[in-house]
Amino acid sequence: MDTRVSFPSHRLLVLLCTASALLGTRSPLAAAGRSCSDTRQVYLEKGYSTSTAPLTQISGEHLRLCPQDYTCCSSQMEETLAQQSERDFLKAVSDNSQFLLTTFTQRHRRFDEFFKELIDLSEKSMNQMFTKTYGLLFTQNAHVFQELFLELRRYYSGGSVSLAEVLSDFWSRLVERVFSLVNPQYQFSEDYLECVSKHAEQLQPFGDVPRKLRVQVSRAFIAARALSQGLATGRDIVNKATKLTADSECVRGLMRQWYCPLCRGMPSVRPCRSLCLNVMKGCLANQADLDTEWNNFIDALYQVSEKLEGPFNMELAADSISVKVSEAIMHMQENSVSISSKVFQGCGNPRPAPARSKRSPKESGGNRRPFRTYTPEEKPTTAAGTNLDRLVTELKERLRPMRGFWVSLPHTICNDEKMAADVTNEDRCWNGQTRGRYLPDVTGDGLVSQINNPEVEVDIARPDVRTRQLIMELRVVTNKLRHAMSGQDMDFMDSEEGSGSGGGDHGERYNHDWPGYGPYSPPYTKPSNNPASNPAKPPRGRDRNGSKWNRNNGQGRVRSAAGLLSFSPFSLLPLPFLVTAATMWR
Repeated sequence: MDTRVSFPSHRLLVLLCTASALLGTRSPLAAAGRSCSDTRQVYLEKGYSTSTAPLTQISGEHLRLCPQDYTCCSSQMEETLAQQSERDFLKAVSDNSQFLLTTFTQRHRRFDEFFKELIDLSEKSMNQMFTKTYGLLFTQNAHVFQELFLELRRYYSGGSVSLAEVLSDFWSRLVERVFSLVNPQYQFSEDYLECVSKHAEQLQPFGDVPRKLRVQVSRAFIAARALSQGLATGRDIVNKATKLTADSECVRGLMRQWYCPLCRGMPSVRPCRSLCLNVMKGCLANQADLDTEWNNFIDALYQVSEKLEGPFNMELAADSISVKVSEAIMHMQENSVSISSKVFQGCGNPRPAPARSKRSPKESGGNRRPFRTYTPEEKPTTAAGTNLDRLVTELKERLRPMRGFWVSLPHTICNDEKMAADVTNEDRCWNGQTRGRYLPDVTGDGLVSQINNPEVEVDIARPDVRTRQLIMELRVVTNKLRHAMSGQDMDFMDSEEGSGSGGGDHGERYNHDWPGYGPYSPPYTKPSNNPASNPAKPPRGRDRNGSKWNRNNGQGRVRSAAGLLSFSPFSLLPLPFLVTAATMWR
C-alpha cells in the first residue's frame, strides 16, 4: 500500500516561499513577477521605445553581456544599452579633456596673434622713426628692411628660413649702402661693394652690434616659434588621443558596470568605484602610455614660456631691432675713416664721383628728430589685448594641472557621482553581479598592467599604432622645445653650428639687453677665430658683368652715392683725405 503523504500544491508553494525567505534568497517565482516599471521609465527617458521592454522580470538566458539572472531587459534592450554605454564613455572622455583642448586652442591663437603683431609693430616703429630721422633716403632703400621683416615672418610661420642667414644678408646689404654713404666722394661698382660685404665679418664695421642682435633675435624667435608650434601640436595630439573607439571588450565592461544594474531592476545603483576604475583603465590603457612623454612635453612648454618671460623675451627682441640697427650705423660712421682705409687697401682704390650739386637738407635728412623707442606707456595695444608677461602667466597656470592627465583620466571619470558610487558606499554599490562590495584589486596604469585586469580583456601584445605615433610626435616636439631653451633651432643645427640660431653662443647674455638678469649672466666668451667654427658665408647671387672680383673698380656697373641711404643723426661732411696707412687683408 502506498503510504506517501500528498500535499496540496498551494501548501507546497507556501513552504518554498517560506524557506526562501528564511534563507535570504529570492524565489525564482517572486523574481519573475517583480515589476520592471523603474527600468522602463529610465529606458524611456533616454529616448528609447519601451515596446520591447518587459513589464515584469523575465529569465535572462538570452543576455550576452549582463549576468543571466532574471532581468528587465530584452536582447534588443541590452544591445541598445551597450551602444549607449559606449557613447557615454566617449562623451566622458571628451568632456574631461575639453580643458586641454580649449587651453591649447585658445593659447595658440592668442600667442600667435601676439607674436605676429609684435613683428608688425617692430617694422612699423622702424619705418616711422627712420623716416622721421633719415627722410627720403630711408624710403628709397626701405626694401632692405622690408625684406628683413618678411624673412622674420616667414621664419616664425614655420618656413624653412635660417635666422643666421637672414641677419647676415641684411648686414651685408646694409654695409654696402652705408659704406657708399660715408664715402660720397667716390663711386662704387657692384663688384667693389661685393668685396666690401665679403670682408665685413673681418672688418666688423658695425662693431659687436650684429652679434648681439643675432643672439637676441634668434633666441627670442626660436623660442616664440617653438612655443607656438608646441601649443598647436598639443591641440592636435589631444584631438587625436580623444577621438577613440571602444573595442568589444571595453564595451562589455562599460555595459556591465553602467547598465546591467538597470537590467536587474536597480536603476539607482551605481557601480563600485574600484569596478569603474578597472573598466576605465582597461578601456584607456593606450592613452595611459602617453603619460611619460606627455609630462615631458608639458614641462618643456612650461620652461620655454619661462624663457620668453625672461632672457628670451620676444617683446624686447622685436623692440630692439630698430635700436640696434641705429647703433650699428652710428658705429660705422664714427669709425668710417679707419674702416674705409682698410677697405681701400683690400679692395682697391675706388673712382672719384662726378661733380654734383650739394644734397638738399631734405634729401640728406636735415630735418632729423632724436631717435627714440616707445616708452611702456606709449606702446600700442596689440590685437591680443595683453602683454607677454600676462600671456605667459596665464599659460603656466593652465599647464600645471595638465601633468599626469592621461593616467588620472580614469580617476577623473570615476569620481563623477553619475558614473560611479562614492567610496563611502562600497557595500551597497554594483559589483558587476549584484549589489555588494567589489573585491578585486584595482589594476595598474598602461597597457602592460592590464594583463591582470578582471573587467576588460586587453591584448597587451598588440600596442595601438596610433598611440605609438602620438608618442613619437610628443618626443619630436619636446626635443624642439628643449633645444629652443638653449637658443637652438633643430632645423638648422647642422648648417649653422656656431651661430645664434644653430646652437652656438651658449651662455651669451647681455645685461643691457635683459633687464633684471644681469647678476646671473655668465661671462661673455669671445667668438672663436677658428675658420672651422666660423665658416664664411657664401656670396649672395648678384648680376655682375664679370666673373671675378673687381678690386680696382675698373669694370662693372657703377653705383653713385647720391641715391644711397643716409642714417647719421648729424649732417655728413666730406671726409678728410685719408693718410693713415692701414693693414692689408689678413
